Amino acid sequence: MISIGHKPVVERIAIATGRLSMSLKSKTAIISKQIQKGDVLEASTIAAIQAAKDTPRSIPHCHPIPLESCTVEWNWEENDLICTVTVSAHWKTGVEMEALNSVSIGLLCVLDMIKSVEKDEYGQYPNTEIHGIRVVKKKKANGHV
Repeated sequence: MISIGHKPVVERIAIATGRLSMSLKSKTAIISKQIQKGDVLEASTIAAIQAAKDTPRSIPHCHPIPLESCTVEWNWEENDLICTVTVSAHWKTGVEMEALNSVSIGLLCVLDMIKSVEKDEYGQYPNTEIHGIRVVKKKKANGHV
């Protein structure tokens, strides 16, 4: 890891988003809570929050950051489930990787829970895709974006 010892502790905020495209059948099953493994959005929210906290364990050059908040929002756009995560901390380095990791794992958890519904007759996932994972915004307390 690089040294961040010289940096001041300031408020850091990052917002990341991504989406999972799926079949109408899966969307309907999620909304009606008919997925065999349980409540998809509840489980995936917990997975996303845990991922934000565990980011340095999977990304070797990330500093462990004492996160102050992690909020996970789910929205539908047709058959795409959109995950948006906001992470904040007062620390010496940004929280973008925590937000990105959170979105990624949240969406992977959804996919894991719906994969039995998404499979076609060949065991493939032709309508299923995680995409568009990106940082929407980052902010430092001194006003730099």
